Amino acid sequence: MERIRCVDVVVVGAGFAGLYMLHRLRCLGLTVQAYEAGDDVGGVWYWNRYPGARCDVESMQYSYSFDEDLQQEWRWTERYASQPELLAYAGHVADRFDLRRDIKFATRVRSARFLETKALWEMVTAAGDVLHARFCIMATGCLSSARIPRLPGMERFRGRSFHTGGWPHEPVSFEGERVGVIGTGSSGIQAIPLIAREAANLFVFQRTPNFSVPAQNWPMPEEYERSWKRDYPALRRRAREASTSGSLTDPGQHKVHDIPPQEREQLFEARWKKGGVYFLHAFTDLLLDEASNKEAADFVRRKIRSIVKDAAVADLLTPTDHAIGAKRICVDTDYYDTFNRPNVTLVDLRSDPIEEVTVTGLRTTRKEYALDAIVYATGYDAMTGALLNMEIIGRGGLTLQDKWQDGPRSYLGMMVAGFPNLFTITGPGSPSVLSNMIFSIEQHVEWIGDCLGYLEQNRLSTIEAEAAAEEEWVEHVNAVADRTLYPKAASWYTGANVPGKPRVFMPYVGGVVAYRRKCDKVAAAGYSGFTLARAEVAETSMA
Repeated sequence: MERIRCVDVVVVGAGFAGLYMLHRLRCLGLTVQAYEAGDDVGGVWYWNRYPGARCDVESMQYSYSFDEDLQQEWRWTERYASQPELLAYAGHVADRFDLRRDIKFATRVRSARFLETKALWEMVTAAGDVLHARFCIMATGCLSSARIPRLPGMERFRGRSFHTGGWPHEPVSFEGERVGVIGTGSSGIQAIPLIAREAANLFVFQRTPNFSVPAQNWPMPEEYERSWKRDYPALRRRAREASTSGSLTDPGQHKVHDIPPQEREQLFEARWKKGGVYFLHAFTDLLLDEASNKEAADFVRRKIRSIVKDAAVADLLTPTDHAIGAKRICVDTDYYDTFNRPNVTLVDLRSDPIEEVTVTGLRTTRKEYALDAIVYATGYDAMTGALLNMEIIGRGGLTLQDKWQDGPRSYLGMMVAGFPNLFTITGPGSPSVLSNMIFSIEQHVEWIGDCLGYLEQNRLSTIEAEAAAEEEWVEHVNAVADRTLYPKAASWYTGANVPGKPRVFMPYVGGVVAYRRKCDKVAAAGYSGFTLARAEVAETSMA
């Protein structure tokens, strides 16, 4: 019988989290095998190639800080990097640190089972290959499991169908076609203006309007780039020690109603012109106080109505059912102005829902639309989808699906009680999607790396979150969220976009500074809240 290969660590995913984790583990002298479903590195930026795909964090901040030479040598071309540039950056990192040799591409993990008698994780791929590892690190990403809607008749449609989260690698042209886009979340809002420029007719099928602010993107000025690179260490330190999100956003120092109305309007206008998520940081209480939030929301509502010429269309595009920022705010280029084009039609699915996809298009309760292509911009099963798509089995045969049947539970967003030696990078219960993702990825990778180094130095083989510590952390995450406006919105932060998914506010809203302090305190106390043990069985270099 062929011996099963065994490594120190298996890493699932080769996006920005998986790449840095792989590099960090190598620096510790550990043997690593990484698996990646795609044909190359890049994670979310490998899959999301739709028109207009772009990061909403500034390029100079949405980048690795762990290597000074890397951050000095890479040249960003725009304020907000586009998908092709982000994919090129991931490829550059993989080349620079020779990471691809430990990554098995085009490989999905079907199951991960903890073998209690051996203190090993048994990984089984979709092709049936088996690997054993002492530690399993899930770098699967928060927005990597595309949510495909279940509409009657989808399989009958004779035209082309696309999902923004699984876009073809070859160029897609909509020139002269009749195109339907379903969904007006972030990916839809980015894609719609570009598709409208090509299509003969574009029909936008919207259920829920979202707040969007202009990116105000521009080619990267050399002096702006130099100003960052001259002072990168200090600026990165400020982001770690004096920001809520891991990005420097020039936060306001006042509550909304501490400022006279005219000055308040001027501040909102300045933030609108500056562009991006800076808008949400104009005042200190926008996501804490409903009356303050309404001032910001009303400002954006007025902007929508001033841009969109058709008053009825403007009304449909204007959100009224949630606080601005309680759902992830979208960042766009010419989104609202696109609805002034004569070839663009907005269809309100709340009053005229989709009945079925037909052979030739799509039918709502009131009308049939002939289409050559349908784009599903319907988002993701965020934060938990990629993990729950695998069969992950911990102690006593407990599956992660059963453990999380009422919503995700973890300690620090990094480990789950009952699942020893299993780490999740930017998992539920951590700042993750409420932060600069690369910032949070680096913090998790470094904490996990230090943890594994501690285990090796002390000849310990297993680490497991304690149930009491997990429960206390979950309660804290919920308590902090409940002091804000976030849980009041039906958003993908709570799983509301996925039918049947438990409604639980998943990210940690307490900010990256408080979160880092907690993680550091846990580590300094010998990993309090975790049970550390020495196993008799040892098959890897960490024995």
